[in-house]
Amino acid sequence: MNHRPTRPPASRARAPRRPSLTGRLLTGLFLPALLLSGGAQAAALTVFAASSLTDAFTEIGRDFDRQTGNRTTFQFAGSQTLRTQLENGARADVFASASDTQFTPLVGKVVAARQVFARNTLTVIVPRGSARVRTLADLTRPGLRIVIAAPGVPAGEYTRQLLAAVDRAGTYGQDYAARFMKNVVSEEPNVRQVALKVQLGEADAAVVYTSDVTPALKARVQAVALPSRFAALTPYPVGVTLDSRSAPQARAFVAYLLSPDGQRTLRKWGFRAAR
Repeated sequence: MNHRPTRPPASRARAPRRPSLTGRLLTGLFLPALLLSGGAQAAALTVFAASSLTDAFTEIGRDFDRQTGNRTTFQFAGSQTLRTQLENGARADVFASASDTQFTPLVGKVVAARQVFARNTLTVIVPRGSARVRTLADLTRPGLRIVIAAPGVPAGEYTRQLLAAVDRAGTYGQDYAARFMKNVVSEEPNVRQVALKVQLGEADAAVVYTSDVTPALKARVQAVALPSRFAALTPYPVGVTLDSRSAPQARAFVAYLLSPDGQRTLRKWGFRAAR
């Protein structure tokens, strides 16, 4: 008798499991990074960034590249220098400025849009152990050597705004700004050069950002806090350039700046929250 071979019973198809809410959220958060992490989609990015961002962006760039597979390089300089380079055809994927003055004129012409990713404020630094400068009043003492950023440099613009505010308040007598400026021995093209003058012993005081007082610099200098009514929080705008050859990855870099990880690193280096 011929026996028909028996077939194994068909397996019952399982209904697809609906991902949990946590899983859906994680996918939504990390899918863009996963897509960018593939070699085919990784890109070489060039970021133009203000000098005051050097330490924070170096660390952020390392973390961003490790997570996404991109290769990010930075060009650090005064915001006004970077703006001029971009207006004259220099190619970059992202521009991060220390000043709206140097950023806003480029919106729609060089960069696509503006987002504030951090804020900063000014402080005065003096050589460690110095007792010559304790308050704003001391900065007008005859013979003091002060270094500030040049006009057009964001830190230089904010320094002059601070001096004008002090003059208007009259707290430290008449013509405070004029007496302060008499002590200025150098005006530097970027704020990192300003801080270096004090570190090298070539100045008795300098006006820099609070973020410039890095752990390495703290060994050589000490900060003299400014009254908050004079030292306003200043925005740092960022945007993707219109001619970026890697716009999706450039947008991912901007998104990383605004992410909890990016904001944590910026705070670590002395910056304030974007909002």
